[in-house]
Amino acid sequence: MNTFNSLPDELVGPRLMRQDWTRLAFIHWAVDPALVAPLLPAGTRPDVLDGVTYVGLIPFEMRRAGFGRGPAVPFFGDFAETNVRLYSVDDEGHHGIVFRSLETSRLLVALGARVAFGTPYMWARMRIRQEGDRIDYATRRRWPRPRGAGARISVRIGEPIAEPSEVQQFVTARFGLHTRYLGRTLWIPNHHAPWPLRTATIESLDDELVAAAGLPGISGRAPDSVMYADTVRTEFGAPIVIRSGQVMKPSAGSHAALGA
Repeated sequence: MNTFNSLPDELVGPRLMRQDWTRLAFIHWAVDPALVAPLLPAGTRPDVLDGVTYVGLIPFEMRRAGFGRGPAVPFFGDFAETNVRLYSVDDEGHHGIVFRSLETSRLLVALGARVAFGTPYMWARMRIRQEGDRIDYATRRRWPRPRGAGARISVRIGEPIAEPSEVQQFVTARFGLHTRYLGRTLWIPNHHAPWPLRTATIESLDDELVAAAGLPGISGRAPDSVMYADTVRTEFGAPIVIRSGQVMKPSAGSHAALGA
């Protein structure tokens, strides 16, 4: 029986990437697991809590991204990102994330991540502005289609969360992602400290990205969970292949940015 662990395992083997994730808004809607099951990679299924799973819309800022244990990459290591994500589990007990889309303001990052791991990065025009406890995110897709899909989000940041609820842990304590690449399902682990979560409220939300990711009719209703978090430092380990209940280590490949 698979059990959810809100604490990360230590990474084994080489570190592929390191990066800071900062100024994140976690916006989530509860949905029927049957709705998202067809969108997940082979060998995975929806991760479920109390009969539902979640669709996440996560705008944030990536900073100091770099390869291995080396220094951050100048210019290309700092950018805004917004992702639409689902929650997955496999028969090996990996509780992870599946990205349906990742908007980034760096074209080379989008191209590199698609080539390296098959993650669905999109090139977009993005902006993050903060005044006091209010933070505004705006994104508009440039490439690929649907061009012009975007989101405008304003969040009011609240108080620190001393003891995250079960739902809050479920949608944030994720230490890896599943992705389909060249006919294989990969598990890419990561490691970071617990999120410094804060309460948050939506001031305004106008989103087209969730529908563009194949999930229409969700982001037009009020979210079921909204949080904010400041910076964590993250490391990514080497991917493994999930295949018919067996876990196999692939050969080392290319490196590219991966989102929160």
